[in-house]
Amino acid sequence: MLSSHAVLAETASSKDPYQLNLTKGVTDISQQVYDLHMLMFTICVVIGVIVFGVMFISMFLHRKSKGHKPANFHESVKVEVAWTVVPFIILIFMAVPAAKTLIAMEDTTAPDMSVLVTGSQWKWHYKYMDHDVEYYSLLATQREQINNKFAKGENYLLEVDRPLVIPTGQKVRFLITSDDVIHSWWVPDFAVKKDANPGFINEAWTVVNEPGVYRGQCAELCGKDHGYMPVVVIAKEPAEFEQWVAQQAALQQQAREEEQRLLSMNMEMSDLMATGERVYQTNCAACHMPNGEGLPGVFPALKGSPITTADKPAHIDILINGRTGTAMQAFGKQLSLSELSAVITYTRNAWGNNTGDVVQPKDVYAVMNGQ
Repeated sequence: MLSSHAVLAETASSKDPYQLNLTKGVTDISQQVYDLHMLMFTICVVIGVIVFGVMFISMFLHRKSKGHKPANFHESVKVEVAWTVVPFIILIFMAVPAAKTLIAMEDTTAPDMSVLVTGSQWKWHYKYMDHDVEYYSLLATQREQINNKFAKGENYLLEVDRPLVIPTGQKVRFLITSDDVIHSWWVPDFAVKKDANPGFINEAWTVVNEPGVYRGQCAELCGKDHGYMPVVVIAKEPAEFEQWVAQQAALQQQAREEEQRLLSMNMEMSDLMATGERVYQTNCAACHMPNGEGLPGVFPALKGSPITTADKPAHIDILINGRTGTAMQAFGKQLSLSELSAVITYTRNAWGNNTGDVVQPKDVYAVMNGQ
């Protein structure tokens, strides 16, 4: 028997990837946008047919070979008034529904819940303002698929490890910002596309009527891995959504308790290296490369670097707080204490670095809290 998640996943993959027209979407606003688009398209087609029709008919019926001579006349007040007034009326006719739709799209008042969406290179962070739940959402497509070593899946580059989950039938407000450069959070089915600007918060909203899985991506050129920053939203029935929220809150509380437990114990080198390699491949390899050699002139190498072979506290601080003015982002809030300590241990002992340093969660905690 298929799980509800599997059923949703199947219903979301029925679109024609080669469709030429604007998608109708799954919300009332997206339907309004589609109807507005079709209205404008129809008006443009009608104007084009009339203008070019009159032009070609005139050229055919009044051509020189039929003995017609060009008319000799001066300005016509009636004609000039007509081609000024008629376009004005057409523009007013187009402006009224367009203004109505745009005003509705910007009306974020009276939401049932709010989600803070923060973009960073190259992932999304979701924080539920009405619940004790927050997490990062990363690309889940395997690197082997990207490198053409494995066959590409059905949702290639449009799949994440932790999708955003929202309830159906409720107004969800999105507060959209960025940690670093300009991103753009875009879900075509919702008719939602808002820039994520550092230091600013843009607002958008949606009400999804039917459960399903809806996919989008960053629509702003935000760096070398811009194409690896998908958005996946799962809409659940309200009761199912409340169950999910309760589960996530419990899991995050367990994670906090586990981190406190780790502070009072030491992890084995082998466990740190195994976990560290996994964390590195997921979060660091895109820039510093799987072999730690980086991209010369773009991203520094970690293999043989003074950062990973010398000053341990400085290494920990850079991973926690990032480095201003560079693409090195802060991972202090993205990774757990155990993941931070593991990836630092890994990079200090992989690729021939072999410092022998073992970084424990309590070491990371000490630097994080200025101890």
